Amino acid sequence: MEQVSAWRSHGGTQGVYRHASAATGTDMTFSVFVPDHAPGAKLPVVWYLSGLTCTHANVTEKGEFRAACAEAGIVFVAPDTSPRGEGVPDAEGYDFGQGAGFYVDATEEPWAQHFRMRSYIEDELPALVAAEFPVDMARQGITGHSMGGHGALTIALRNPGRFRSVSAFAPIVSPMACPWGEKALGGYLGADRAAWRAYDACALIEDGARLPDLLVDQGEADQFLTGELRTELLASACAAAGIPATIRYQSGYDHSYYFISSFMAEHLRWHAARLED
Repeated sequence: MEQVSAWRSHGGTQGVYRHASAATGTDMTFSVFVPDHAPGAKLPVVWYLSGLTCTHANVTEKGEFRAACAEAGIVFVAPDTSPRGEGVPDAEGYDFGQGAGFYVDATEEPWAQHFRMRSYIEDELPALVAAEFPVDMARQGITGHSMGGHGALTIALRNPGRFRSVSAFAPIVSPMACPWGEKALGGYLGADRAAWRAYDACALIEDGARLPDLLVDQGEADQFLTGELRTELLASACAAAGIPATIRYQSGYDHSYYFISSFMAEHLRWHAARLED
C-alpha cells in the first residue's frame, strides 16, 4: 500500500492510498480518515460507497464528515466506484463502465476480468484496512449515495451480522426496476434476471435477507427520484419484512453533495450510537 497524500484535519489524519488489487487486476485508490486516538486503540469504521461517475475524492472533498467522525472516534473509508486504467474496458455514457461498477462481480465479457467490485469491497479492501489501520472490525457500519447506496444496502443484506449499522443517501433501491440498473446488471451479468437478484436490495429482502434497522434520507427535489431511485419500493419491502426503517423525504434537497453534506453528520451520529462498545 502506498500513501498518496495526507493532511491534518479536525484532529485527525485524512489520507489517500493506492494499492495493487488482486480482485480487479488494477491499482485501486481509496481514502481513509483516522481521528486522533490513544496508542493501541481500535476504532469503529464506517464505509462510504460513492455513486455514478465518482471516485474516492467526491466525498473526501465535499462530504463534510471529518468533524463528526473526530467527535465520535470513527474511521471513515471511501473507496473508488470501479477499476480504472489502461486496459480496463469502458463504455460511452456515465452510467456504465468506468465510474459505474455498481458493486457487482461481472460475469460477462469484456467486463469479467476487472469489474469485480463486490469482491473488492466485501473481501479485499476490508482485509487491507484491517491490517493497515486501527480499526475494530467487530464494529462496522456502511453507508453510500445513489449507486453507492445500492452497494451499501446489498452488501449489508448479503453479509448478515457484519455491519452493526446501515444507512443510505438517495439509494438506487431496486436496480431490476430502473433504467440505470437494467443497463448495468444486464451488461455486467447477462440476460438471466435471476442472477440480478443478489444485487437488488428489494429482491434480497423479498428472498429473506434482513437488517436490524435502517436510515435513509431522500431529497424530494431529486431529479432521479421517480425514474431511477424508486424509494417507495424499499419502504414497501421493509414494511412487508418487518425491518425497522426510518426513510425520510427532505423537502427541497436534490441529488448533489449539498444534500449529502447536509445530513452526513446526523448519519454518522446514528452510526456511532450503534457502534459503541
